[in-house]
Amino acid sequence: GVKDPVPQVFSEKKKRLRFVVDVSGSMYRFNGQDGRLERECELVVMLMEALDGFDSRFEYSIVGHSGESDEIPFVDYNEPPRSRKERLNVILTMIAHSQFCFSGDMTFEATEKAIANVAQEDSDEGFVFVLSDANLRRYGLAPHELGRRLIADDSVRAYALFLASFGEEAERIRRELPPGRGFVVLDTADLPNLFREIFVTNVLAE
Repeated sequence: GVKDPVPQVFSEKKKRLRFVVDVSGSMYRFNGQDGRLERECELVVMLMEALDGFDSRFEYSIVGHSGESDEIPFVDYNEPPRSRKERLNVILTMIAHSQFCFSGDMTFEATEKAIANVAQEDSDEGFVFVLSDANLRRYGLAPHELGRRLIADDSVRAYALFLASFGEEAERIRRELPPGRGFVVLDTADLPNLFREIFVTNVLAE
């Protein structure tokens, strides 16, 4: 038979993804008000399920950020959760940290560390997705400083996803970020299309 020539155009290197989830105290504290932590957990489950079985094309890790740390390990690149029980354990660990951690915000530090982590490996493409409840103003953090960090390394495409908002705060932050690098996601049903848009845009940009 004739071999399909299409696979030859794909890179043998994997796309390297790092998801930086918000497990700050405010995520747990205000979950009863707007479901922000529940929404984030739904997203993480969706991602783990979607990426399962695609080890030859993607490698991913999940870390958290809070007032206590800028890098809380939840899923390692080499050990993605395979079963429903393993995925549930990831979620329970996220919730527990958010429930008991000290207040504070290390979004900027977490963004820098995640981008550096992805950039150090020779991958096909590197992506960082920073999840946040858009609580920057409380800690005196300027949105443009987050934007500067998102585009600091040309080898990594970094994005901020805001899963909650105090009033119009999330939208205000998004407008101050570089075009196409910030998104306000208040409904998890919008997430599949969002990720599709991000990946398609990057493929077409090559």
